[in-house]
Amino acid sequence: MVAPLLNALPFWMSLGLIPLAWIGAVNGGWTVILVFLGSWVLVSVLDLVTGINAANKDPETPDSNLFWHRAITVIWAPVQAVTVFGIIAFVAWSGHLSALEIFGLSAGLGILSGAIGIVYAHELMHQSSRLERWLGDILMSMALYGHFRSEHLLIHHRYVGTPRDPVTARYNEGFHRFFPRVLKACLVSAWNAEAAKLARKDRPVWHHSNPFWRYGLLQLGFIALALWVGGRLGLVMFLIHAFFAVWQLELVNYIEHYGLTRKHLGDGKYEHTKPHHSWNTSLKASNWLLINLQRHSDHHYKPDRRFPLLQSWTAEDAPQLPHGYAVMGALAMVPPLWRRRMNPRVRAWRKTFYPEIEDWQPYKTATNPMPR
Repeated sequence: MVAPLLNALPFWMSLGLIPLAWIGAVNGGWTVILVFLGSWVLVSVLDLVTGINAANKDPETPDSNLFWHRAITVIWAPVQAVTVFGIIAFVAWSGHLSALEIFGLSAGLGILSGAIGIVYAHELMHQSSRLERWLGDILMSMALYGHFRSEHLLIHHRYVGTPRDPVTARYNEGFHRFFPRVLKACLVSAWNAEAAKLARKDRPVWHHSNPFWRYGLLQLGFIALALWVGGRLGLVMFLIHAFFAVWQLELVNYIEHYGLTRKHLGDGKYEHTKPHHSWNTSLKASNWLLINLQRHSDHHYKPDRRFPLLQSWTAEDAPQLPHGYAVMGALAMVPPLWRRRMNPRVRAWRKTFYPEIEDWQPYKTATNPMPR
């Protein structure tokens, strides 16, 4: 019992961000950015110290041996809810923070919900357990982005690396163009996917089995809760928090597949998804915090694997990011720096995996002329 707990313990480091959020809420001033410093800056420094972990667990390890790994994802929804709404209530009723401090604190709560809550939701929504899927929906709805589950499972995993996937960032597409595009495109594609799924069962879109009912009710419930505990200020804080949570999610989406495409085989068909269709890194500290999300190549190759069992791929099999997600996210916010760092890697990836393709123009945009 002790060994499995000790093995899982590094993945519980996300709990260390909770007291940082409360310190910011109580003390104000520069401490409102402690969550950002802990999740972006400190973890990036730890990556330099701890380096790469290329070790792989046996992918056939049974779920019964992963209790403590799964536990952190299961308990996170109530932990996050108490933190977010507790801080909203405390700040709204104490009135001791300035407008700028409130904005910084709310943004920090968004990073908490985005960098941790949505990452855990991503793990949960891929599981067969009804409880885990519900917890995933709760976490996504707390960020007012419930439709992400439909888009991710029905669109992204099926069409990643093709023009039909909104969140595969195109070559030379800066994040500031990518972000508004996906906000609209993901909602539309998720709705259309669920509508098509219902149509195949001869059910109308307003049928009670449409998960958009669940997403909507959960989101309205969280909005009402924010109003109840914090009034209008509480609602503003909650909305700022939700925006930054979604920003964090889509920043990660941008990083994970930038410029990578699956080969078009003709007649609207593409090759099967392989490890080299996702950017990968096995930096130890970042993967502790993000429960191996950066082993993204294996996640797309085997989407049903739980996070402790995701495998590390070498540069011969999957393209490697030069840094962890936090540093890459900072680069993505400055498109010229991002292109300088990543475009040569995309071109090298093309020469390595698709030397036979000479004209990449049809692969560059979401509106390319290739059949679908």
